[in-house]
Amino acid sequence: MNIFVSNLSFKFDEDSLNQLFQNYGEVNSCKIITDKFTGKSRGFGFVEMSNVADGQKAIDALNDTEHDGRTISVSVAKERTENRDRNFGGGSGGGGRKNYDKKW
Repeated sequence: MNIFVSNLSFKFDEDSLNQLFQNYGEVNSCKIITDKFTGKSRGFGFVEMSNVADGQKAIDALNDTEHDGRTISVSVAKERTENRDRNFGGGSGGGGRKNYDKKW
């Protein structure tokens, strides 16, 4: 089961996240998402647990609880889709004349 954890303290590291979830079952992996330029935490991450029941138990127990001064949100991670619009507006980004064959 893949679990999304948000509103993490920027001091939280992957070991801390792993320890938090190990209380509820076997953790396969933990990943804190970082900024690609600064390397600093973006305040969210993912935990993968091998057992769905243990994962749900962790979600139920940890969602809306305080850790390191922040109230975290814990939920089932949504699948990432291939066709996500990463340009925040779509289109070709062109603009200008749209009718290229028209003679002026």
